[in-house]
Amino acid sequence: MTVIHRLAQALLVVALLAAGAALLFVATRRSPEDLPWTPLDPGRPIGLFTGRKLAALAEDPAACRHFLDRAGIAYAVLPARGEGECRAADPVRLAVGGARQVRLVPERPLLACPIAAVLAVWEWQIVQPAARRHFGTRVAVIDHLGTYSCRRLYGRDSGAFSQHARANAIDVAGFRLADGRRVRVLQDWAGDDPAAKAFLRDVRDGGCRLFGTVLSPDYNAAHRDHLHLDQATRGAGWRACR
Repeated sequence: MTVIHRLAQALLVVALLAAGAALLFVATRRSPEDLPWTPLDPGRPIGLFTGRKLAALAEDPAACRHFLDRAGIAYAVLPARGEGECRAADPVRLAVGGARQVRLVPERPLLACPIAAVLAVWEWQIVQPAARRHFGTRVAVIDHLGTYSCRRLYGRDSGAFSQHARANAIDVAGFRLADGRRVRVLQDWAGDDPAAKAFLRDVRDGGCRLFGTVLSPDYNAAHRDHLHLDQATRGAGWRACR
């Protein structure tokens, strides 16, 4: 190979590296949420790595609380409670107000910090856009069936513990719109209102991009009246979207 050929190859490599760097620069500026190393930003749309970044908050309580602060979430830090399989290691109690557009009813639920963070992103990036798309208004209230509960799956006397036992899950039963309309999982999942049915499936499918596990009435009869949303920590079990 001649010197000229080697020089041409070297110039080609440099050109390819420069082009790659330019593309990476553009991607970083336009869609930082699609890159694995950019910080999690509550103000950015959901990206390719948003779900993984949210899951990583379970490993860093301080980073999780920092995310809630940056997002403007009103909350109180609580001491750890429970023990063994029913230990909530890093719980927070969500407060009324702050940057949230909705009330959770019952109010002020106790949640592990990581799922409180995911819940906020789900509300802003999935629930509210779906409500505007299907109903032309926003969601004012999210009705839920509970968060922290020391129990096994399906309330059995034996077997694996639920993510609720670690304050790591919430069961959403329905939504109240700003114009007074209500959408309930039990009545509307298989009901006659096409907008309500489409909305519920959109918030379920969107939740699958963020939460570790999402279970709906399509999963089994035990979930006929709610969407189970949890943020199982790594190694804590299986992930599902059904």
